[in-house]
Amino acid sequence: MAGVLGMILAGGEGSRLRPLTELRSKPAVPFGGSYRLIDFALNNFINADLMRIYVLTQFKSQSLYQHMRKGWNLTGITDRFIDPIPAQMRVGKRWYEGTADAIYQNIGFIEIAEPDHVCIFGSDHIYKMDIGQMLDFHKTNQAKLTVSALRMPLEEASEFGVIEVDANGKMIGFEEKPDNPKSIPGMPDMALVSMGNYIFEAESLCHELRVDAELETSSHDFGKDIIPKMFPKGEVYVYDFASNKINGEKDSTYWRDVGTIDAYWSAHMDLLDRDPEFSLYNRNWPLHTYYPPLPPATFVDAEDRKVKVTDSLISGGSYIQGSSIYKSVLGYRSNIAAGSIISESVILGDSKIGAGCTIKRAIIDKNVEIAPGTVIGEDLELDAKRFHVSPGGVVVIKKGTKVGF
Repeated sequence: MAGVLGMILAGGEGSRLRPLTELRSKPAVPFGGSYRLIDFALNNFINADLMRIYVLTQFKSQSLYQHMRKGWNLTGITDRFIDPIPAQMRVGKRWYEGTADAIYQNIGFIEIAEPDHVCIFGSDHIYKMDIGQMLDFHKTNQAKLTVSALRMPLEEASEFGVIEVDANGKMIGFEEKPDNPKSIPGMPDMALVSMGNYIFEAESLCHELRVDAELETSSHDFGKDIIPKMFPKGEVYVYDFASNKINGEKDSTYWRDVGTIDAYWSAHMDLLDRDPEFSLYNRNWPLHTYYPPLPPATFVDAEDRKVKVTDSLISGGSYIQGSSIYKSVLGYRSNIAAGSIISESVILGDSKIGAGCTIKRAIIDKNVEIAPGTVIGEDLELDAKRFHVSPGGVVVIKKGTKVGF
């Protein structure tokens, strides 16, 4: 789409997702067996035919670079690109100090592209959104800035920017992570919160970034500084995510922040519902990613044990022998030996689980080997002495661990 530039903020350290983010950035964390978190933001752009995209990276970005090089390379297509941009300290010897500073340090790319509008989106949420519909809303209202928003239970809203809006969709109030968030009029248990996705009129964006960069008191963040300064001028509009429609889906308002281990695990379990809110199968909204050259998943009965797989997703290259898999997600090249029972678990791939293991409510990172007969998830007190256990009781085995050898 001409005149539009996408900038995806993919520099998140993801400290609350440790140990999954000890060796990779948050946007590079695998999800759903075949994907990475960043894939969902990229697909939202690509499916809206927005193919001029800069991906701004920062922490532990090698895994993300490799994924994008293999799966998201548009080289050779005129005026279409998906380019990862590392933090290069262009305006001083410092990392990005906030979301606005990340864009400011790369303002030269905006000037080179000469867009009319700039779409600035996060990279670590699970959702589908036709950005073109939000862009139409932005243009119709001749907004300087449009912020996408969704309804959220009031008790959860203090983790987000809370918005007030008038009948015409204009923002009339905004508080970043308030202790006492305001509810939606007529909906006392719900708040309207920012999704962290913005569409700016390009000239206004560059002006606001330059002014903000000169303020020593600023934290150089869109939620804390840019939005509170802009909305009183009456040129900021709010796009209701609930109005966004995806062809082929009844309800496309599913949105999950997977910033914690428990939220990440729960979002995987959502995929395994009999009629999941977030579908991986809509042909009208393909979910592109990098698919390695692998054989199909293979299921082999052992002499005295049959394979049983129920309510699960099994990725290519996996080899399941005489085991029971229930309500679990297995990534590429998961190898499960005979007699094991895997339930309510997420295996990120390239892992070997020995014979006779019992694994329940666990997340197993890549390149893990688990010795035969190991039990994980039955005794959380014992597991906590060896592994990371989340507040919700999910056991996490970090990348490259050998268990029981």
